[in-house]
Amino acid sequence: VQGGMMRLWTLDFGLWTYTRLMIPDLQSSILCDDVRQERNGKFILIGLFDAIGAPAFPLIYPRLFMVTRWCSGEGLFKQRPRILKPDGTTVLVEGKDIPVQLPGPEATATNVEAFMNVAFKEEGAHWIEILLDGDLKIRYPLRVSKVQPPPQQPPGPAAA
Repeated sequence: VQGGMMRLWTLDFGLWTYTRLMIPDLQSSILCDDVRQERNGKFILIGLFDAIGAPAFPLIYPRLFMVTRWCSGEGLFKQRPRILKPDGTTVLVEGKDIPVQLPGPEATATNVEAFMNVAFKEEGAHWIEILLDGDLKIRYPLRVSKVQPPPQQPPGPAAA
């Protein structure tokens, strides 16, 4: 790798081919509750968060979306998102390999991955990691903490 460029020699139909890949930049990585896509291709992210509170553990989080945006690269790559437990090394849940295809340096690639029924067994800083072709590109905390449930309201007056 030299200046963000990677040289790749591949054997294709008995011939060695030289390909230049420009490793992309991770423009953003966002956690949210839901993602929609408009007809024009724009994404709508709903319920962005960086912390989760629960009155008790284990907590089953029904839907967690990871949205990533890649830019300033060229070539075909594989992204793999994962969530680590508070020890910082044990994988809680790992996503699938998602292709990141950038035909040119001005192109962008947006990936959305849904994690269903994620079981957080303990509180503490869990770690979001995004890997590209096996290399860690970003790591940031997802704070999971115990919170007090809201007080129960006394029953109101009976309707007449």
